[in-house]
Amino acid sequence: MRLNLKQLEAFVWVADLQSFRGAADRLGTTQPNISARIAGLEQALGTVLMTRDAGSVVLTAKGRDLLTHARRVLDATDALIAAADQKALIDGTLRLGVTEMIVHTWLRDYLRRLKETYPNLSVELTVDLSVNLEAMLAESRIDLAIQNGPFTRLMTGEIDLGAYGLIWVASPDLGVPQKAMLDDLAAHPILTHARDTHLFAQVAGHFSAAKVPARLVPSSNLAACLHMTIEGMGVATLPKAMAADALARGDLAQVGYDWTPPPLHFFARYNVAHAPRVVNDAAFVAARAAQAFDQEF
Repeated sequence: MRLNLKQLEAFVWVADLQSFRGAADRLGTTQPNISARIAGLEQALGTVLMTRDAGSVVLTAKGRDLLTHARRVLDATDALIAAADQKALIDGTLRLGVTEMIVHTWLRDYLRRLKETYPNLSVELTVDLSVNLEAMLAESRIDLAIQNGPFTRLMTGEIDLGAYGLIWVASPDLGVPQKAMLDDLAAHPILTHARDTHLFAQVAGHFSAAKVPARLVPSSNLAACLHMTIEGMGVATLPKAMAADALARGDLAQVGYDWTPPPLHFFARYNVAHAPRVVNDAAFVAARAAQAFDQEF
């Protein structure tokens, strides 16, 4: 019996996810199919690659040794497709995680560029807080995260996408002075990002350090925070890129206060050792989309 690429893909993904079910979901097939591919590969190679016990998957010593070779074969296949400039042959799924900031700025252009580069690549999109995306990436539940730092886990693939400054904004009807003091801001609810975000911690720390009491109203949805600010429900510090349209329409006014949180610094992050070539390419497509947005903005 001869081995094939589908068997090698199943082997690599079962090893990476330590789950037959996870590999089946990743490859768009069923768990019995994955089991059959692993069995076929073991028969072709004449060795046991892994053991299964109470739902866990453990590679044998031979399996650990052959996993490196399996990755090389799949990498060489990707390189062959790239050298032939036949990216339409790539028809898998990219599990992409992005923060809400990206959704409201250059995600649409990024997805268009991905479609032009890989016309048959499917994108499974997750929008979440950066801290949650970091955990998903570490657990191989997503392939590529476009997220802002700081990070608590190292990642071998990391491409700098630039930084986005924050500003204080309020509805013109709220009457916040154009040159505001901290007490002027604290006179209103402070609308900010979710409690477990770095942005919330910085805003809370600023008011606490100044010993100025403030009512912080966190939201896991920055778009909702933006809309609440437009409706006069409080003042907020938001990425200028997100607030630009509302400022241009006059729905919001920028508040001049002498402190804002540091800019949100974004990166495209992935695991170099486990990621196929398409993930690396998708990260660089993100860099081009981010650069194009920055030039227009």
